[in-house]
Amino acid sequence: MSESPEHLKCLIIGSGPAGYTAAIYAARADLKPVIIQGLQPGGQLTITTEVENYPGYPQGTHGPKMMEDFKAQAERFGTDIRWGYVTSVDFTGPVHRVVVDEKTTITADTIIIATGASAKWLGLESETRLNGFGVSACAVCDGFFFRGQDVAIVGAGDTAAEEATYLAKLCRKVYMIVRKGEMRASKAMQHRVNSTPNIEVLYNTETREILGDQGVTGAKVFNNLSGEERVLDVTGFFVAIGHQPNTAIFKGWLDMDETGYIKTIPGTTRTNIPGVFASGDAQDHVYRQAVTAAGTGCMAAIDAERYLAASGLH
Repeated sequence: MSESPEHLKCLIIGSGPAGYTAAIYAARADLKPVIIQGLQPGGQLTITTEVENYPGYPQGTHGPKMMEDFKAQAERFGTDIRWGYVTSVDFTGPVHRVVVDEKTTITADTIIIATGASAKWLGLESETRLNGFGVSACAVCDGFFFRGQDVAIVGAGDTAAEEATYLAKLCRKVYMIVRKGEMRASKAMQHRVNSTPNIEVLYNTETREILGDQGVTGAKVFNNLSGEERVLDVTGFFVAIGHQPNTAIFKGWLDMDETGYIKTIPGTTRTNIPGVFASGDAQDHVYRQAVTAAGTGCMAAIDAERYLAASGLH
């Protein structure tokens, strides 16, 4: 006779600011949460160097160190943090089932999703090597470090246009690299870019390589129409070609937008499945900040506790 699967009050999938904050609140509410860390324990912040915009760190901190602090606080209140990756889910009934590493089944009364999102990258070796050393996927997070410098940003949508204008307030010169002959951004955003004097839009242009050893020293770009290759003299390189929420395993169960961000009931973290809550970048395509992710992690734990109480399970 096979053993019945381990049953939990609260299972948290993911371990960035949202997951760890949810765990702190859930553990203090005696929900005895378990975190399955996922493929990138600590989330996107573990590939970030300086973090200066999170409250409570007046001198700033490093992303990996900050996530270690979050983790230690969650463990202090008794959170069980486990290595592993959730490979499938079954939200058919009131008891939710997940499979970890394709072999271990766990059931839970409540599930908090904190799987985050991953930035889309160009796929260059130099981009990977210099990530965190002048290459960034978040202008709002890292633009401050390039004040008075020349930078480049790749992208053609609203996010790229918004980040380019944000960088233009801080930087001396912003090159906006657009692969096609026009932007995808809304007319209003295009007008904002075109009326900002220190933004130069390079249409029909692709990035061949990001230059530098210890940090970015330039970007080699290629014009598809003229065939001209040139080097942009920049110290920062921002990629704004979109994010992909890490939500594929929930498709077919949870309501999502066309990109894959989980839809939650406004003002809550509740999904269309009772007892399943979504937090952080898995459901937030607007702000995508550590502090907002932590806030929704808090909300998810409180929503889960109230759901359990209303269901007579806690």
